[in-house]
Amino acid sequence: MIYNVLSYLDDSARRFPDKVALADDKSAVTFAQWQSMAQGIGTLIARLTSGAMRRPVLVFVDRKIECLVGFMGVVESGNFYVPIDNKMPEARIRLIAEVLNPIAAITVTARDAQALQTIGFGGAVIDYQEAVAHESDQALLDGIRSRIIDTDPLYAIFTSGSTGVPKGVVVSHRGVIDLAEWLVGRFGFDDTDALGNQTPFYFDGSVKDIYICLKTGATLHVIGKKYFTFPKLLIQLLNERGITTILWATSAIVLVGNSHILDDNVPSGLRRVFFAGEAMPAKQLNVWRDKLPSTQFINLYGPTEITVDCTYYVVDRDFADDEYIPIGQPCENMQVLVFNDEDKLVGVDEPGELCVRGTGVALGYYNNKEKTREAFVQNPLHDLYDDKIYRTGDIVKYNSRGELEFVSRKDFQIKHNGNRIELGEIEVAVNALEDVTGAACIFDSEQDKIVLYYTTASGNELDIINLVKDRLPKYMFPNVSLHLDQMPHNMNGKIDRIALKQRYQQLKQQ
Repeated sequence: MIYNVLSYLDDSARRFPDKVALADDKSAVTFAQWQSMAQGIGTLIARLTSGAMRRPVLVFVDRKIECLVGFMGVVESGNFYVPIDNKMPEARIRLIAEVLNPIAAITVTARDAQALQTIGFGGAVIDYQEAVAHESDQALLDGIRSRIIDTDPLYAIFTSGSTGVPKGVVVSHRGVIDLAEWLVGRFGFDDTDALGNQTPFYFDGSVKDIYICLKTGATLHVIGKKYFTFPKLLIQLLNERGITTILWATSAIVLVGNSHILDDNVPSGLRRVFFAGEAMPAKQLNVWRDKLPSTQFINLYGPTEITVDCTYYVVDRDFADDEYIPIGQPCENMQVLVFNDEDKLVGVDEPGELCVRGTGVALGYYNNKEKTREAFVQNPLHDLYDDKIYRTGDIVKYNSRGELEFVSRKDFQIKHNGNRIELGEIEVAVNALEDVTGAACIFDSEQDKIVLYYTTASGNELDIINLVKDRLPKYMFPNVSLHLDQMPHNMNGKIDRIALKQRYQQLKQQ
């Protein structure tokens, strides 16, 4: 039985020591090098932190393989890694650091180190190049490994927080091991596979790429952002690298489908195409299926809080262009429960909230007991023993085939361009601006647009995007900013969001 994901790295380094494990545009490392460098990092972290264990360590990430080496280095030290986007605004890094109080951070660039200095980071700052060259202490690492169990934390990934404070979802070794074992067993991955990574490493979708690679000895190719700006180069890269599998955000699949590039050239080696992150419209997927009739297409669904995915659907029939692809059935060792407002299980075609139970359910939100208690709750079907489920806030229904279909979000948490966002965090950032007296966001799901309404003390319009660029990551910028003289309120004294949505619909019709 596997208790620690490092067993995957050990096994692949033993079986395929000289095989390329990770590759990006500029560099590559073999499995043996990955193991050796991770052990050097782990030894250094353990020594600099006096052997601290099960504590968070920040790892700055970009479209480079260094962060993946850093992840395993943190795990070697007996701690858990927290990916930090190296383009993230300093204010957000500061918020995350305040939640975590990390014991260390691994920096790759001078900009990373400067960001830590700016926020007054108090943990150990570890330069990547120095760390990978550090001599490993196998006895020290073996001692650490012997004290780690499968329910210990492996990583924490931050989602938006409805109060403006981001939430760190803590996921265990066991959750990831279950995911990797299921993916590899169900879809037949092995060392002949080449994975083309698109999902950023600060999003949980990338976890699939990393651990399929580690478990099987497959090569993971990190695809640079420029290739998605020029789809012709993207298809060329997929063919040059012999990519057999892509596990991409739905938005990336749609981008390629809309580009018409598949009319001229196809990724001929693709065996499997996975997509996840938001509802997949059949129109763009049909373009892919038409050009790649022998390729397997799989829809994956799941929030960060359940270790990436909890349901899947292997596309096995034709869909009209105006349909959406089902999210299917539960992954192995996961159970989904769909409850109505009375916490009763729903029937066919009856919408309800999707809840999940199983070892993939996260350990909770780091240092946030209140939010953890709200989302990770006792199974309402009984109270005979502790049986934790996660309430996703997603509304789904069973169709006549017994397949789950996504309907909508339950609250203000949205999926925008493949990213999970809580509108409250945008509102907090805008409300913090000096002249702003009120802010409220709504979401135009038809056009995938974040719409911001705001009021100001001066009565003047503001350059909102320029003012919030240091407070929010780019994917959270409002697509439409509308200035109001007065914010509408309902009878309870709360901002009337129904009135805001009606106002926006009227604007769209003009």
